[in-house]
Amino acid sequence: MLEPSACIVVGIDGSPAGVDAALWAIEQAVDHDMPLRLVYVVDAGEHGTVDPHDQARSIATAEVALRYALAAVESVERPVKIEVEILQGRPVQTLLEAARSAAMLCIGARGLKHSTQGRIGSTAVALATSALCPVAIVRSHRPHRRDRAVVIEFTDGAVMQRGLAEAKRRRVPARVLIPARTHPDARSHASAAWERRLAEWQRSYPDVEIVPVSERIDTLDYLAAHGDDVQLVVAGRNRPGGVAALVGPPGNAALRDTDCSILVCEPHNVL
Repeated sequence: MLEPSACIVVGIDGSPAGVDAALWAIEQAVDHDMPLRLVYVVDAGEHGTVDPHDQARSIATAEVALRYALAAVESVERPVKIEVEILQGRPVQTLLEAARSAAMLCIGARGLKHSTQGRIGSTAVALATSALCPVAIVRSHRPHRRDRAVVIEFTDGAVMQRGLAEAKRRRVPARVLIPARTHPDARSHASAAWERRLAEWQRSYPDVEIVPVSERIDTLDYLAAHGDDVQLVVAGRNRPGGVAALVGPPGNAALRDTDCSILVCEPHNVL
């Protein structure tokens, strides 16, 4: 049961990717009837001290970025309550604290610091690894391309349930990838157990077309080949190979110029 104060937190940093994350999060907030909280973190520096004039400029920049993101969300004209907040501190730690009781944390895949300093995926990795809630890494928001599948990287039942729920909500097929080391051998008892579980999920989600990917293929290789046909990848924090491979540079390379977003599940705090 979610706390009454639960919300969807979106990290805003003045980049187009942050605005895309806010737009992507609207339907999550509407469908789950909770506020959308836009948070801008003013970097207080390693020692927490800044020049007062620099601080004033940073806050003014934050206000402009939040106004722009707020206008973009309001332009969609969906029935969602919107909250805005400017916080000060180290960005990753402050966002983690802001999302402590959140139902989900959404961030852009490529923010301003990533663009200027080349740290592609560093913030996403840190947040997806440590947040107490699911973390969505949004590559872009293109609502006119909603017919593509949701890919579920199967590691446990919680990830599967979240992925199927996302596919049902979006009314699209779910493709299930099984990591090679856990792939049920057709000649083993694991195969029969897998078929039973698949049948149970299909009964629980009769409106979702569940398509197991039969070949043993690495997730990044699959996304590199099929990323244009996928709108969302749902994976667990305990995925084989770790979160960094999926949301960091290897994942960015596999997805290239697609608009496929990634949702990293924390199984102990599920929407």
